[in-house]
Parts: sequence; C-alpha cells; structure tokens
Amino acid sequence: MTRLVTTPALAALLALAACSSQSGETKALPPVNVKGASLQAGFGNFDRLVEAAQKEGRLTVVGLPREWVNHGELMDVFADKYGIQIESLNPAANSQQQIDAVATAQKPDVFDLSIDVALANAAKFAPYQVTGWTDVPDEVKAANGTWYAGYGGYMSIGYDPRKMKAPASYAELLKPVGRPAGTTVALAGDPLKNASGFNGVMAASMQSSAQGAKFDARRGVQAFAALKKAGAVAAAPEQAAAVLDWDYLNAARSAANAANWQVTIPAGSILAAPYVQAISASAPHPAAARLWTEFLFSDEGQNILLRGYARPSRMEAMQMKSTLDNEAAGKLPKANGTPVFMTIPQQDEAKVYLQKHWSQQMS
Repeated sequence: MTRLVTTPALAALLALAACSSQSGETKALPPVNVKGASLQAGFGNFDRLVEAAQKEGRLTVVGLPREWVNHGELMDVFADKYGIQIESLNPAANSQQQIDAVATAQKPDVFDLSIDVALANAAKFAPYQVTGWTDVPDEVKAANGTWYAGYGGYMSIGYDPRKMKAPASYAELLKPVGRPAGTTVALAGDPLKNASGFNGVMAASMQSSAQGAKFDARRGVQAFAALKKAGAVAAAPEQAAAVLDWDYLNAARSAANAANWQVTIPAGSILAAPYVQAISASAPHPAAARLWTEFLFSDEGQNILLRGYARPSRMEAMQMKSTLDNEAAGKLPKANGTPVFMTIPQQDEAKVYLQKHWSQQMS
C-alpha cells in the first residue's frame, strides 16, 4: 500500500492485494464472480444450511487457540447458537500443520491460515461465498472464492512499563548497548516455524525509502544476534520485558493487566498481515463448515473477533451500517503511519535467508 488508509483496521487486510501476485506486483485481484459457490448451492437457503449442519452435529477446527482473537468465545457462541459440537484439533498448530492435518484420521473442516500457506494450498479448498461476501473488499478474497480474510493485525511491541518506556522504534528496542538492567526482549515464537516470530524479525528489518518500505532479512537477523550477544534476549516471552507480537495478542495481554503490560506500534514501521479462512474440499462436515464461515463473517462473529482486538475484514461495511461494536473498535492499539506488507516473493527470499543464518547467528 502506498497511501494512508482512512480505516486503519482494514489496512492489514488490504495488503493482500500485493500478496496475491506471485510476481510481487502490487495489483488488486479481479472482481469476484463465483458461480455455484454461494450459500444457495447445495443447501437452498440459510435455514436449510442450518438444518443440514445440525443434522451433521459436529464441526472440526484446527489451529484455533481459545485466547487468539477471541476464538474461544467465537466457538462457544457458535456451539450454543446452533447446537453443534466443536472438536478443536491441535490449537497450537501453525498454518502448515493445519494443512497437514487433512491427511490424518481427524480431518479438519475449516482453516485459519497465513496468506502464503493459503495461496500454496488453494486447490485443497472448497469455493464458497458467505452472505457478507460483498462487504469483504475484493483485495482480500480470492477471485474463485477459495479463501477470504476474516481479520488481520499489525506487528507490535508489548512492554513492561515498570521496566521501560514505550520504544519509539524497533531500532531503539533492539539496541545492544546502553540498555536498562532487565530489559530483555523476545520474539513470540521461533521465526523458522512461527508466523509471529518471522514477522517480528521482519518488522525489525524494515527500512523506509522514497520508494516505500524495504525488507532486509540480514538486517533483522543481525539486530537480534547483537542483542543475543549482549545477553538481552529472554529465554521465553513470559520472561521478557518486551515482546514482538501481533497487536491483538499484546493488546489482550495489556487488557488483562495494564499496569504490567502496554502495547505500542512504532510510527512509520507498521508491518501488516491478514489471516484467511478456507473450507476444506474434503470436509467431513461440509454444511457445518459453511455455517461456521457464515457465523464468522456475520456482524456477530466479526464483532466477537473485534473484541479480541483483531481488525475484522467487514469492519468498514459494518461502520457504514452502524452494526460495528464502536466501543471495541476504540480499544484497538493506535497506529500512526502507512501500513506496509511483504509480498510473497519477499517472504520467500527472507525465509530462505533465515533458514541459512538464524540458528547459526543465534547459537
């Protein structure tokens, strides 16, 4: 994105336009025209979909931690509303592990994925248009209806205000010398396996230029290596004075204990990313899978995600229709600047570099 967005809550999601191009070009997807993928295909209407889903009686999800963007409430409300039992497989599964679960005996019905994994596995998804499809910006959904972003977020710094002031930049946070005692830093996960960890390194690698943001994986690795050498990298996130993580996770931690945890998004260094939803083409419970997707994209479902500090994809449309939870929207971490993103080629290049150098530099 090359301009300020008037609705910052959608900025992370609108980044998907560039991610959708394997060549790295920043162009939007073509208008969506999905034939045979709508609610009516196979179920007739919403009431019949509900009836079919209740007859199946079960829904299998994977990679949905209850504390992640309020997924616990989302699952509980859905189960109670429709009387459908939810089986949650491996809540800690990353995006690739979610895809791998298709080959197991307990096949998942739906996925919640990072954009790179979704693009690489689109052939495994069933095209489907939710009722709120037209409210989801074209830039954040596949033209053939196989995947669509439900929410997004920004990389942020969570920090203990008793030990440090809000870092003005990632460079300030990661400086290896002149640090107050006890101000250790951590990533939210292993950057070789975890999207949060990877994006934390890449946020630290960002550099602004006249042509826009640039990502230099070498710069990010060297910054953490210098911090490690100085003894300022915590062994685990819960032991750190500052943690690089998605803003919705740092914000949730702050809401639970604001005196001990605050969140900031450094101005001019806003790394945005979406999570996309998809229905498995081999879903054991196809009606329940579609009903879950309907619920997630409904006003009720999107507001539940918003209360988990995520930035829902239908947020702009819900604002216009006065169905948005404005109180929850007002609690989102503030972001000043132009949100930026990594294209798929940029991600691929950075991952290759980290695979070669991260473990060696951090040992």
